[in-house]
Amino acid sequence: MRQTRGAAARPSSPIAVLSYHQTSPTPRRGTPVRSLVLPPWRFGLQLRTLRLLGWQGLSMRDLEPYLLGEKTGKVFGITLDDGYVNNFEHALPLLRELGFTATAYIVSGQIGGTNVWDQPVGAPAVPLMDADHLRAWLAAGMEIGAHTRNHVNLCRCDDSTARDEIAGCKNDLERLLGTEVRSFAYPYGEHRADHAEMVRQAGYTSGTAIVSSRARAGDDLMRLPRISVHLYDRLPSFVARVTTNYEDWRMRRWDAQPTSRGYYVMGGGAGQGAAAH
Repeated sequence: MRQTRGAAARPSSPIAVLSYHQTSPTPRRGTPVRSLVLPPWRFGLQLRTLRLLGWQGLSMRDLEPYLLGEKTGKVFGITLDDGYVNNFEHALPLLRELGFTATAYIVSGQIGGTNVWDQPVGAPAVPLMDADHLRAWLAAGMEIGAHTRNHVNLCRCDDSTARDEIAGCKNDLERLLGTEVRSFAYPYGEHRADHAEMVRQAGYTSGTAIVSSRARAGDDLMRLPRISVHLYDRLPSFVARVTTNYEDWRMRRWDAQPTSRGYYVMGGGAGQGAAAH
């Protein structure tokens, strides 16, 4: 990359980066984190609609030239947190059909395991991709990113643990897969400025949170906003969130308070991305 990564990044127009979790039949009402499970038909409807409107979905790796202002176009980012097997089964065939790419953020300590971080609140155990799934994901042209070793909330860790979770995940995945891991996502979206610096020092080229905004000129590539997609999102508002300034208007309407450009704390709550996993 010719430009310095970080606050000097200059996308020519705002870029939406979408955060998905599971693509699977919807669990029964009352199931914890149910809103983060999209039935495959709804996931397909969203992406096919954007494709019909002339938009291209890209992994964080493929989005880099656009975030740096080296390319322009109608593009948006597709990320899938945690590495669920149901994304391999349902999301991957659709992505290949549409010619899109996506980043799967992997918890390196749970490869082939389950979403143990959600189970204390009553969420069902859901299988995560194993090494063979991850290799097939890469072979299909997709990207593997890092999501810490143990899906920890970095804001509740001491510095030594946070650094190990961030850098160790990259090392684990690169050793297993034999390929560079460029992209990082903060579990729960929560992080501090010193965590972003740890991500930078570990050698990642981007770090993403859960923030309801599109990436703009001046955003630090280690603290990029993402728009979380939920089960109850209606198609017109979903499309508007990607293609217009609707999301910024919506956040102002709900009295979100900016803590820095594009980073929000909702209603004085627990912090950015508190509802995200």
